[in-house]
Amino acid sequence: MSGSPAARELTMSLNSSALLNEENPQGPKRNTERLERLELQTPSSFQDNPLQQLQLASHEVLEKAKKSGRSKCPRCSSSRMFYCYTCFVPVETVPPKEIPTVKLPLKIDIIKHPNETDGKSTAVHAKLLAPDDVTIYKYPCIPEYQEKRHEIALIFPGPSSISVKDIALHLQKYTKKSGCGNDDDCCKEPFLKQAKIEPKEEEKNGNECISSNRSEGTRLKKIIFIDSTWNQTNKIITDERLQGLLQIELKTRKTCFWRHQKGKPDTYLSTIEAIYYFLVDYHQEILKENYKGQYDNLLFFFSFMHTLIKNAKCCAGKV
Repeated sequence: MSGSPAARELTMSLNSSALLNEENPQGPKRNTERLERLELQTPSSFQDNPLQQLQLASHEVLEKAKKSGRSKCPRCSSSRMFYCYTCFVPVETVPPKEIPTVKLPLKIDIIKHPNETDGKSTAVHAKLLAPDDVTIYKYPCIPEYQEKRHEIALIFPGPSSISVKDIALHLQKYTKKSGCGNDDDCCKEPFLKQAKIEPKEEEKNGNECISSNRSEGTRLKKIIFIDSTWNQTNKIITDERLQGLLQIELKTRKTCFWRHQKGKPDTYLSTIEAIYYFLVDYHQEILKENYKGQYDNLLFFFSFMHTLIKNAKCCAGKV
C-alpha cells in the first residue's frame, strides 16, 4: 500500500496522537469505484451515517481489550491489539466466544495484493467474523476458477459489469453453454423467460423438478473480492485465472473508512464495506428476503475502530 513511511497501523496504539498518525490518507480498496445510484429502501439517516444504524454485538469486549493494551496472539505470540492480522485470530485478551460469528449465504474469496499492508487491511475482519465462509489468498497464490466459473462472480467495476439484481440471468447463460445440447429445448430461450409460461396442471410436477435443477445451476456460490489499492489492482484483475468471470458492480455507497485517499471519490469502499454492502444487496435482490441486520456484525471491528478514530480526531481538535 502506498503512503508515508510514517503511517502506522491502527493497532499499534490507542492514544489520540497515535490514532491520528495512522490517519495517513490511504485509498480504500478498489472493490467498488463509480457505482450505480442507491436503490435500497433505507432512511436518509442510514445513508448519511450507516454505522449508527447497525445491529451489532456489544463492543464491551473490545473496550476492555483497549484498556488492557496490546496482547499476545495465541498462535504466533506476536504483540497485537484486538486480533492478529497474520493468524486471523483474536488476541488473548479477546475471548473468541465474545466475538460474533456471521453465517454467509455464499463463500467469499479475498485476493490480497502482496504489497498490501496486513495491519491496515480490513479484509481480516471478514475472516475473523465469518471464518467458515471466508478465505484470504495472497496474490499470486490463488485458485483456478475456470471450471466453476458458472458459480462464481468477481466484484469489480468495468464496462461489462452487471448489477447484483441481474446475477441469476447472467449466470444462467454460463449454464446453457456448458449444460445443454444444441437440440435441447432449454437452450432456445432463457430460463427466466420460460418461467413466465404457466404450465398445464399435469405438467407441473415434472416441470418443478426441471425448474429446481436449473435454479441450482444459476445460483451464485462464490464471490471474489480484490484487497488492493487502485494502483495495485491491474496486475490482479488481468490475471488469466480471473478472465471470463462474471463481474459485478455495487450500488453507490459512501465510505466510512478512515484512510480514505485524498482526491478520490467517497464511493471508494474498504474491503469489508464492499463485502457487507454486496451481501445486503444480494439478500434483498437475489434471496428476495427482508434485510434485518443479518450481516451487520461483519462491521463489528470496523465500527469500533471508526469510533476510536473519530474520538481521537475530536480530542485533537481536528473535527
